[in-house]
Amino acid sequence: MYNEINGNLNGEGKRFAVVVGRFNSLISERLLEGALDCFVRHGGKEENLTVVRVPGSFEIPFAAQKLAQSGKYDGVVCLGAVIRGSTPHFDYVAAEAAKGVAHAAFNSGLPVIFGVLTTDSIEQAIERAGTKAGNKGWDAMLSAIEMADIYKQLG
Repeated sequence: MYNEINGNLNGEGKRFAVVVGRFNSLISERLLEGALDCFVRHGGKEENLTVVRVPGSFEIPFAAQKLAQSGKYDGVVCLGAVIRGSTPHFDYVAAEAAKGVAHAAFNSGLPVIFGVLTTDSIEQAIERAGTKAGNKGWDAMLSAIEMADIYKQLG
């Protein structure tokens, strides 16, 4: 028989930082609302959250790494939206945001969750920020809560 480790979905006593990109704030603010709602509904207290606003998704990893390395948090949730336009700018920003968030997680030893939407249209982003496809900010916070518990169990 094997041993199995599963994360509990309980935010009680946990502290998280949430980094939010201001660019495309119509979307990122809805993602933040979802993340906050998820945390409170899973036993967390709002005073155990720190929200850091950065200019856009490209800057998210820099703040995430600083927060993750501070020793103050059980995890960091990264929220933003990169919406494809008519130039290759989307490809660069989306790729660097994803790589940077992963880099922050590897360097810090904390769960650093990628909740940055990368969509082809504003309609797709709206769907993922609280309408047809749920709220990906909620999903990102739920992942952070679960992973923080798993990290604790792993030692």
